[in-house]
Parts: sequence; C-alpha cells; structure tokens
Amino acid sequence: MEEKNLAFGRINYILIAVSVFLIILGFVLMTGSGTTEQSGFNPDIFSKTRIVFAPVISLFGFLLVIVGVVYKKKEK
Repeated sequence: MEEKNLAFGRINYILIAVSVFLIILGFVLMTGSGTTEQSGFNPDIFSKTRIVFAPVISLFGFLLVIVGVVYKKKEK
C-alpha cells in the first residue's frame, strides 16, 4: 500500500485524541451545581475535585495537544 504524505503521523493523532479527551474530562469534572440553591449555600463548589484536580487534568490535556502537534517520528 502506498504511504501518503500526511501532516501528522498515527502517533500524533492518538496523542491529540487523548488530549482532547483529557480536556473534556477536566471540564466535566469542573461542572456542577452553583453556589446557591433552593436549600441554601452549597459547599461542593470548593471541593478539591473542582478547584484542583479538574484544572490540572485540563492543563495536562492542553500541554499534551502541544506535544501531539510538535512530536515528530524519528527517521531511520
């Protein structure tokens, strides 16, 4: 089979797909109910998942996008 001259290789596309998944996962983990509800104040807005883990996961996803775009397979 003929090898096409594409902008990215297979590994690049895999890295970009994984990074998009991580970004979406981070944003989903940040979502939730607001600070005020019918029953009063909701302290879940200050959970570690929302303010620590989710932004770190999203940041890692954004950094992995850069790696996926810049990565070049070593030629033999």
